[in-house]
Amino acid sequence: MDVEFVTISSGELTARINPFGAELWSLTDTLGREYMTDADPAFWTGHAPLLFPIVGALANDTYRVDGQAFTLPKHGLARRSMFEVVDAGEAHALFRLADSEESRKAYPFAFVLDMAFRLEGKSLRMEARVSNPGEETMPFSFGFHPAFAWPLPGGAAKGDHAIAFEQGEPQPVRRIDPATGLLLPEPLATPVEGHLLCPDAGLFEGDALIWDRLSSRSLTFGAAGAAQLSIAFPDTPMLGIWQKPGAAYLCIEPWQGIADPLGFAGDFREKPGIIALPPGEARSFRMDVAVLSAD
Repeated sequence: MDVEFVTISSGELTARINPFGAELWSLTDTLGREYMTDADPAFWTGHAPLLFPIVGALANDTYRVDGQAFTLPKHGLARRSMFEVVDAGEAHALFRLADSEESRKAYPFAFVLDMAFRLEGKSLRMEARVSNPGEETMPFSFGFHPAFAWPLPGGAAKGDHAIAFEQGEPQPVRRIDPATGLLLPEPLATPVEGHLLCPDAGLFEGDALIWDRLSSRSLTFGAAGAAQLSIAFPDTPMLGIWQKPGAAYLCIEPWQGIADPLGFAGDFREKPGIIALPPGEARSFRMDVAVLSAD
């Protein structure tokens, strides 16, 4: 698909955004160093898809609303949709996706999803705003799914990178059933030691690490002596961290929502992490990424 990307710059950072999915493809500094995934097709060609109106997988890709069955692929429809470029300036851009006759076949609700990007100095602010212009309460989830370079620029080895959470995270983590993509019922002991997670490929042999009860709303990713990323996500209570083992990226994914639990067969409104958005109201989700200078 031939799509014209939108490029914005603060003078210190430059971002390239694909209107298909309103997906951030690149974040570079003045030296041209890339902070996003290399999208190696041997692993995963995604960059930073938006997850709406579901996060994760549904049982048999199917959900039910008032007894009627609908089909949605993993992570929903936004990542597979062309957004309208509503506004684009030197350092900001706004993209919009609204419901259509086609979208209502898979998701039978009126919606508007606005995705805003703004660069200020060495920080990128991303804000999604979900609005309900319809006449009935709209159930939905939302998540970010950015894949950052691992290792980050600066010469540090992969093994020297760590994630430092804002708070201690002693809570257990959840994992995915590899056969179905659904959430396993048994929580597992966290690999976080105090505030610190030292990622390695072996942690992701069983797919993502998932926190459904996260205390932190910010973290830092990187290695001492190299560039690091400070990441804030004030509006999302869940988090996924994932990679295809061996790839040169690490996904740090703030979520409001989660995959179907194994065996779940209830109404969509009862699905864990679902927000019930009344008519005429909106809900926003922010994710800020700041590039920190090397120590």
